[in-house]
Amino acid sequence: MGQQQLLLIVLGVIIVGIAVVVGINVFTASSAQANRDAVTADLTNLASLAQTYYRKPTALGGGGNSFTGWTIPTSLATTGNGTYALTAGDQSITITGTGTETIDDAVISVAMDVTPNSIQVQAAAAAANP
Repeated sequence: MGQQQLLLIVLGVIIVGIAVVVGINVFTASSAQANRDAVTADLTNLASLAQTYYRKPTALGGGGNSFTGWTIPTSLATTGNGTYALTAGDQSITITGTGTETIDDAVISVAMDVTPNSIQVQAAAAAANP
């Protein structure tokens, strides 16, 4: 009887250990997806600001149908979700967001192409951690 109880205790500990590992993996995947979604939301906000700048006349502090001169506002360049960088052109820009979460030692990275009439998310990827 003592060996059977010991075997059941060991089996119970193994099952609980497996459950904890699976729970940690699910949480990590969920956290990474939440960060990717948050970075995408921040990029959409920045893209909207860029399009507003594009359409605003130069007399009112806008670009006058050009993205040239638009920069990411300092308060939005780094947020709790990640950091953002800009590659600007006259008629299009690309904003890249680097998240705060890592997946297998790679950081989350999302890029968004912005034109006067469209906003397109490039494929989200996990870039090598510097």
